[in-house]
Amino acid sequence: MELRVAVLGGGSFGTTVASLASRKTQTVLWARRADLVDEINREHRNERYLPGYALPEPLRATASLEEAVREADVVVMGVPSHGFRAVLEEVRDAIRPWVPLVSLAKGLEQGTHLRMTEVIRETLPEHRAGVLTGPNLAKEIMAGFAAASVIAIDDAMVATQLQGVFHSGVFRTYTNDDVVGCELGGALKNVIAIASGMGDGLGVGDNTRSMIITRGLAELTRLGMAMGGQEQTFAGLAGMGDLIATCVSTQSRNRRVGEELGKGRKLSDIIEEMNQVAEGVKTSKVVIELADKYGVDMPIAREVYGVVHEGASAMDAYRGLTRRPAGAEREPA
Repeated sequence: MELRVAVLGGGSFGTTVASLASRKTQTVLWARRADLVDEINREHRNERYLPGYALPEPLRATASLEEAVREADVVVMGVPSHGFRAVLEEVRDAIRPWVPLVSLAKGLEQGTHLRMTEVIRETLPEHRAGVLTGPNLAKEIMAGFAAASVIAIDDAMVATQLQGVFHSGVFRTYTNDDVVGCELGGALKNVIAIASGMGDGLGVGDNTRSMIITRGLAELTRLGMAMGGQEQTFAGLAGMGDLIATCVSTQSRNRRVGEELGKGRKLSDIIEEMNQVAEGVKTSKVVIELADKYGVDMPIAREVYGVVHEGASAMDAYRGLTRRPAGAEREPA
């Protein structure tokens, strides 16, 4: 059966996922801005978020949330974590009861510490909730370069159906039953990416970047497992794969924030000039609260928190990391 897809959110990755789905099935993209909707429908472009890339002609956009979801068989949530719950509450009266929701957001809700699938289940408890995640830089996917992602949902049959919706050409989609691990990998890696970017801004070199990435992977694996994720997940696309892409790519928003912090710029100025959300900035606070709650040592994340929320410098953070005693590489999780 051909599934009708609604993607909510006209940012770079939401538009990319809508483009992938529209090549295989009827797809509508919801965006708040009427001018963006008009640009997609008339010119098949989204120049604000994906400049220079043509969108598939079958892809249709709307500014009406009700119109987007009322006939959808799958709803994809491409909105940032801070606006996630509000959009779900708007959707509640228009969506059909059995329709699954898939999150693209790589963040955690502030205050509640909830993952986005938990927010879905809390807001729309009769719906199945899943996540599509992995090393997925939107512009590279739009350019036709090979990429892979993971669809994680707690129903094997639904996962297989959704796999068919998103798997397209050289964009490979794998299934995974570890929703917790897949979701946490995507959220936690953004904090490590800020640390990696700070190193780039400081000019500390590739050896240091490699240290940050590998020790950062150890940190997010420890916390992820403490919260119920499976260790193997963090060695896969949703963990190590996404972490590497986010830490090294010039397209990574979180790495860019870190790089500019490493150059000595103020966070407020960096955020002001960006037209997309860097989830790691807000997630860094939630991660430290979770690390304290679960008793997990996360020195890199803690140094990032110090820079982002307590006024420390990137140089202070890197000095703090190098002064820590080196224990066994494989510490108990």
